[in-house]
Amino acid sequence: MLKKNISFLLIILLTAGVSLTAKEKTLSLKKFKCTDIGNPDISGSSQIQENSVSITAGGADVWGVQDEFRFVYTEETGDFDLIAQIESLSEPHLYTKAGLMAREELSDNSRHIFFQVFPNNNPRNKNNGGYEFQYRQEKVGEMKAIYPARFDGIPEFPVNYPNTWIRLKRVGSDFTGFYSADGKTWKQYTTFSMEIAKKVYLGLAVTSHNPKAAATAVFKNVSTLNE
Repeated sequence: MLKKNISFLLIILLTAGVSLTAKEKTLSLKKFKCTDIGNPDISGSSQIQENSVSITAGGADVWGVQDEFRFVYTEETGDFDLIAQIESLSEPHLYTKAGLMAREELSDNSRHIFFQVFPNNNPRNKNNGGYEFQYRQEKVGEMKAIYPARFDGIPEFPVNYPNTWIRLKRVGSDFTGFYSADGKTWKQYTTFSMEIAKKVYLGLAVTSHNPKAAATAVFKNVSTLNE
């Protein structure tokens, strides 16, 4: 009898449209702060609306031991699950980047996690798709990347603007990047464990990779998932 009652309750909840899994919460980007990290030759700018932001960024790269990029961020403590649709990304360079970043400091050599996309699916080092997971484990240390398992044939993680969704989740010291073409069905890119401060600067990062030309990325539907 108990099983029947539980089943009946589930049917009522589903009919009413109540989510029984994670709940998505839209974030107001007007509460976010904006800054250039490093000293890019071209200063960045950010046009923020209620739930979309256009970021124009200079910067040589987010790589090596020193970063130059535009950052739109908030401060977050503990676990998080951040989602964004990247509607478009211009291409001043093959390695122009835009994505979600969790950064320990606002210095140009900070430890961080960066799950990001490129402007297209053209072949790059060990990657034939548009997504890549990057990180700097030590302050002033060299950045590293986690590439797709295969970098030939049909891309496993392609970008297809405006149908390009990105997600970065933190549980303790585990950081997981997810890919989606619709913001509903997610495929795991990778999980990486890294000890980092509980309080981080979390947000949207864009770098041109071409010091003499700016890149522009448009983010929409920025939200968090709560279990």
